[in-house]
Amino acid sequence: MTRGDLIAFLRNHKLCVQSSLHASGAPQAAVVGYAVSDDLEVVFDTVTTSRKYQNLTRDPRCSIVVWSEAITVQLEGIADEPTADDLDRLRTCYFGAYPDGRERLRDWPTLTYVRVRPRWARYSDFATNTIVELDAGQLA
Repeated sequence: MTRGDLIAFLRNHKLCVQSSLHASGAPQAAVVGYAVSDDLEVVFDTVTTSRKYQNLTRDPRCSIVVWSEAITVQLEGIADEPTADDLDRLRTCYFGAYPDGRERLRDWPTLTYVRVRPRWARYSDFATNTIVELDAGQLA
């Protein structure tokens, strides 16, 4: 599994489960549509008044899980809000996957984009009993 293989796998999917922690310490999960940049940044949109956004603002550690048939990819990283050039670049990436994102941005003034830069990844292929873990150095 190379970084390029990981990006290709993620780009073949449109939805993931994104999990973070609630203020109580309880896990919170949401299904989100996401896009992946060439720099292996996962980007999705959320409303700033949502519990998901508030959880990520308070504690930016999160996990993202993507799966298909026998393959599962788990990413763990830190969420942030991209700004300036990063925001424009990641919006372009997101709009490539979700062309209607422009309309949602126009219609929802509280819509924001969240970026997750993975620090750890685990690729599991249960059909071949293959498990590969990649750390921050291998993901950079």
